[in-house]
Formats: sequence, structure tokens, C-alpha cells
Amino acid sequence: MKSQDEKGRAFYALHQRQTAFVIPNPWDIGTARLLAQIGFPALATTSGGYAFSLGLSDGAVSREQMMEHVSAIAAATDLPVSADLENGFGDEPETAAETIRLAAKAGACGGSIEDVPRNRGRAYEFAHALDRVRAAVEAVRSLPFRFTLTARAENFIIGNPNLADTIKRLQGFQEAGADVLFAPGLTAAEDISAVVRSVDRPVNVIMGLRSSRLSVAELSKIGVRRISVGSALSRAALGAFLRAAHELKDRGSFEFAQQGVDYGEMNAMFQRG
Repeated sequence: MKSQDEKGRAFYALHQRQTAFVIPNPWDIGTARLLAQIGFPALATTSGGYAFSLGLSDGAVSREQMMEHVSAIAAATDLPVSADLENGFGDEPETAAETIRLAAKAGACGGSIEDVPRNRGRAYEFAHALDRVRAAVEAVRSLPFRFTLTARAENFIIGNPNLADTIKRLQGFQEAGADVLFAPGLTAAEDISAVVRSVDRPVNVIMGLRSSRLSVAELSKIGVRRISVGSALSRAALGAFLRAAHELKDRGSFEFAQQGVDYGEMNAMFQRG
């Protein structure tokens, strides 16, 4: 296995390329290992996907549970892992900083901090949001390896599609020292392009939303450097599961099994590691 320092430097280097890379979001050890076998260069956890796997709603997972999950995903493969740390599991800057330190201890080489409370209400006041990122940056700089910090502006997914305020926040997070900037919920090419032009740090965009229509090539041309899918893979799997379950209950048939991965093929993939 590579050291955390090697993973951290490799993960940071991915963001310096001139083309976008895709960082998929597994929700358990099995999906992490499958994504590694497919050939992705890095992985990111998904708070929603993991919560659903526990029978919980997104935001209901405790920090202790999340750190155990991050540790399991980080140890599952040799790939760098960036952790979805929600809002840092608390409103205060020091809480966000401590969450960064705990994620690093769990094996992550990167992590993201949101600018909203866990109840997904209004975003924090700008000054407070900046203080939280500054505290997270200070925690990152105290680590003995390269940890890539992503700062998130959540306006577009909490019902406030204010592009000007989103850009203001991302610019502030950049000045505070964040390595990567992320405004989830942006799906229009012109909005994404405006964000990319407004900052000089790598920008992450999430695809897999119902309104997402842009390809990796199109996003790369705009200047996006990292593309994640959040809970989309998890929801796709759960969608197939629910369709199959409804077929069983409502129609009493088993056609869903024809769409499944071959048992021998699945067994062989996990035997390979």
C-alpha cells in the first residue's frame, strides 16, 4: 500500500492537470474496490450514499460513524480518498478544524467543508463561513502530509440560486486558503464557466443530478478540474433495487435478474482484490 503522504501528493497533483478528472463516490468497501478495479485515479466518500446504506437520511450520520466509514474506504484500496465531511459536524470553526484532523487520522488525503448548518437551513453569514474555512486551512497546514481541502458554497442546493453570492463566497474561501472550490447544484454551462473564470483554484463540479447534461469533455473544456457524482451511483443502485423489489411484489416475476451482474464475474472481481 502507498503511504498517506504518497497518496496525498498524488491526489493534489491530479488537480493541477489541464483536463478534468472524475472522482466517483463509493458508499462501502465493495463499491470502493470495484471503482478502483475499473481504473479511477481517486475516490470520494458520499455522506448521502453512506447514510442510505445505514437506513438513515443524509445528515443523520454522527461524526464518529463518519470517521469509521472514512477509515474503511481509505483502507479498502490504494487510491487517495477525499472525505465528504458535511459542515464539519458543528457550527464553530474549531469543530470544523478538529473534523479535518480526524479525517486525516482516519486516512483521508482530502476533505470538504460546507458553509451551511447540518439542518441545511440558510448558509452561514459570510464572515463566519470564512472563519470556518480559515480554521480548516490552519488544521490542514499542521498535518505532516499534503491534504487537499475543498471549500463548498451550498447556495444552489439550499434554494438560493444566487450566483453572485456564490462567487463571492468561493473567492473568499480561496483567499482563506482552500485548495479546491465547489458549488454543488450548478448545472448550466454558463454558470459553471462564470465560477471557473472568477477564481484561480481548481473547481469541482458535481454531476449526476437530474438536471445534469454536460459531459466530462464539455466540463473539461469549460475549465473544470474535478468532477464528482455525490450520491448518484448509490441512488442508481438503489433505483435498480427498488424496481426489482416492486417487480417481485407487484408482478411476481423475476426479469430483473437478467440485468444483474453475473455471479461468477462478481465473485472473480472480488477475488482479484
